[in-house]
Formats: sequence, C-alpha cells, structure tokens
Amino acid sequence: MKRSAGILYPIFSLSSRYGIGCFSKEAYEFIDFLKKAGQTYWQILPIHPTGFGDSPYQPVSAFAGNPYFISLEDLIQDGLLTEQECNSYDFGHDVEHINYGALYNYRQDLLKQAFVRFQPDDAYEKFLKDASYWLKDYALYMVIKQHQEGKSWNDWPLEARMRKPSYLKQIETENKKLMHFYYFQQYEFAKQWQKLLTYAHSQEIQIIGDIPFYCAMDSSDVWAHPEIFWMDEDYLPKYVAGTLPDAFSPTGQRWGNPVYDWTALKKTKYDWWMKRMQHAQKWFDVVRIDHFHGFSEYCAIPYEEETAENGIAKKGPGLDFFNVLKQVCPDIEIIAEDLGTNTPEKEKLLKDTGFPGMNVLQFAFTGWSHDSYYLTHNHKRNSVVYTGTHDNPTTLEWFETLNEGDRIFASKYIHTNPNNPGQFVWDFIREAYRSVANLTIVSLSDYLVKGKEARINTPGTSQGNWQWRLVPHFLSDELAYSIRNLTETYGRLQ
Repeated sequence: MKRSAGILYPIFSLSSRYGIGCFSKEAYEFIDFLKKAGQTYWQILPIHPTGFGDSPYQPVSAFAGNPYFISLEDLIQDGLLTEQECNSYDFGHDVEHINYGALYNYRQDLLKQAFVRFQPDDAYEKFLKDASYWLKDYALYMVIKQHQEGKSWNDWPLEARMRKPSYLKQIETENKKLMHFYYFQQYEFAKQWQKLLTYAHSQEIQIIGDIPFYCAMDSSDVWAHPEIFWMDEDYLPKYVAGTLPDAFSPTGQRWGNPVYDWTALKKTKYDWWMKRMQHAQKWFDVVRIDHFHGFSEYCAIPYEEETAENGIAKKGPGLDFFNVLKQVCPDIEIIAEDLGTNTPEKEKLLKDTGFPGMNVLQFAFTGWSHDSYYLTHNHKRNSVVYTGTHDNPTTLEWFETLNEGDRIFASKYIHTNPNNPGQFVWDFIREAYRSVANLTIVSLSDYLVKGKEARINTPGTSQGNWQWRLVPHFLSDELAYSIRNLTETYGRLQ
C-alpha cells in the first residue's frame, strides 16, 4: 500500500431523497468530491442487510447486500417505479437522521412494486447462477422468517430449524414468487453496486470495504451452516463470543454471536470463509476485517452465562487460515482491525501475515503515556492511522470531553491551541497526515468539524446509532481543496 489518504463515510450517511444514503447520484457526487480532494480511498462500513438494532456489524447475511441501499432513482430510470410512487411515501423529515421504522414499513412496498414490473433476462439468470452458493439459503431464510412473523430462526418450528429437505422444498415450491422477490433485490443491489464501483475506478478511487468477524445468531449463515459453529443438538450455541474480563470491564463483554468451530472449518479448508473472502474481493478493492484478534485467539463464553466472567480463551486458526487464503485469493488486500488488548499471539500473526494494522489517534491521548503505540512517533509505515473509527466520538466531541491534563498534552503534542476547538480538530487531522503510516483515513464528520450529532455508533448502547446523514449540498469545493492541500503537503497525493 503506497502512501495515500482516504475518507471514512458510510453509505447510509450519504444525503438522499428517500430516507437513507444509497447508490444514488449522491454516491457518485461523493466520488467526485474524493477525486477533487486528492483522496485515493473511500472507506465504508459493512453493506449487508441489517437485523434488529440496525447494526451493520450484526447482519442477517454475510453475503447479501442491504436492499435499503438500492437507488430508487435508478429503478425509476429503468421504468420499474415512478417518481410519484416514490414520493407517496413518508420516509421522515429529518434530513440528518435515518428513520429506520419508516424504511422498514415502506421500502419493501416500493421494491415489491418494482418487482412486479421486472422482466428477468440473461443477466438476471447469470446472477442467480453466480450467487447460487448463498442466494437460495438467504431467500429461504427470509421467506420463512416472514411466515414466522420475524421470529429468530432458533424459535422456528423444528422442521424449519433442522432444515428438513421436504419442508424446504415445500417452502420453495409454494413461495416461488416471494423467493424471486428476494432474488430480485439482490440482483438490483449487485448491479447498482458494480456500476458505482466501476465509476469509482474510472475516477481512480478505490473502495475499502468492511466485514464483521462473527455472524449474528439470527442470520441465514448460522441457520444454513450450523456445522461450522459450536451448536448443540437443539441448534443453540454451546458458546458465544465476547471478551474476557479486563481493567476496563471486570465482567468482560458478552456479544452473543455463536463462535466458529475452527476444527470443523479446517477440515473443509475453511470453505465457507474462503467463499466469503472471494465474495468480499469482488465487492471491494481492500477488505478491512473487523476483530482480527479472533484469528489468533478468541473468547468462548458458555451460552447460559450472562457475563464473560467464565469465558474461556481459545486459540484461533492462526496462520494456517491465511496460508489457505493466499492460495484462494492470492492478490487480496487486507487491513487488520487489531485494536484492543495486544497479545504476543496477535502481534506475531499480524507480523507473519504482513497485513497493516490500525492506529486510532484519539486513543493516544486518553490516559496518555509517551510509549503509547498510538502516538504518531511510534507508528509503523505498514499501518493505517485514523483520527477515530465509527465507534469513536467525532474528534470535536472527543476534544470537548477530554479532562484538562489530556487536553493540554494533546495540544502540546500536535502544537495547537487548546482553546480553539475547530482549529484543534483540523490540527488533529494534520497530525494524522504527518504520520509515517502508509494510509491515513479521516472520518468525513471530522473534516466538517461535527460534534456529537454526527456520531455513528456508541458501543454498549442500542438507541440513536447508525443514523447520521449529511445534509444535502454540504460538501463544497473549498473543503475539497483544503483536504487536497493537506494530502499534497504530506506526500499522500497519488
């Protein structure tokens, strides 16, 4: 990875006409903005369909795309919808925040209207063939879930949980139209995403995608492939994921995702994971893997436990996994999200794979010490530096909540005025650009000097996350040229 820069900006945060950021003209305009700003990368968050809580890190499929991201304008252009039909639905009047309730109630109605007018062609049939590994399972899961009034699959009738062949055949036969409705959504998603990706490449912009490490319990992947997870005879997890107790949390963290049965996966040469990575490589130029630590070691918490206090530290697949991946995807580019507790095992795996890890600049000044590896003088070239991630407050919000000692040290370190928050944010960004790290990624909300109103996610909370959107027409040429100046000054212009 050459010395370069990029912007972190989720798809759902794009401004748009119909309630949520999507693959509409605003996405293309943002690519144009990136080009003007001298950027090389656009980093996004996972783009899979979300379940309860709307978190992109708890998707209902590790392969499917989020139908909310399908551009209604493109469907209008293709003659599958009319503007009048789209305007007849109320997606909310707050242009800065997503109303997921409205999307849930209305987006499917519009997609159903489009599906009625859709005429399958050779491209559609080819998509069905190419996506056969996961598409039917996903559609079956969605159909049964609809019939079961949204219940989690482990609460379905036994024949559905067990995937009894005769039952699945019956579901498919009796719901052919509904199955193809879900196929249609994924076809439109894939077509529109490929179109956007092609445009990005024409402007010399690359996409950094993001994949969660674990699957949600209530997902088509766990339902269709229970054999690769530690599940009991009742199709409940024997163990779930989390983190062991530490100085920050005396009871640890219990995430609730079923953990992988790495012994079973190894026997198949990690087939499910390899297909997942091949899929990600088709979608993205660079793949950021969340929770890279899980490949070296992971926490297995007995399912019945409410905390992680009785969790067990287990070894992950380690380098063996990546040796297989190198054979299957020899030219894949990966960023390892290696945040959290450093262990010798994780450090060795990162070194052995050669993947760049992450430095989050905000972490350098919270309870600071001069030997913090997040301080820029301790960065490595083969790494990525962020001002903050989607889980961090915006830099302005973070600055305003710093205690006096941390604020003074941070201001001294980056040589800025602690009494001017706006100037501090831009000097903080400049510090990230100064780093020797090959790649600098800055959240768009930081360039805009946004406060808590633009925070993407607050870990440990279930309300108010994944909602921020940019106000239409807020990106100016002046901002683009300011960013470009930084990019050129610090040798990150490609």
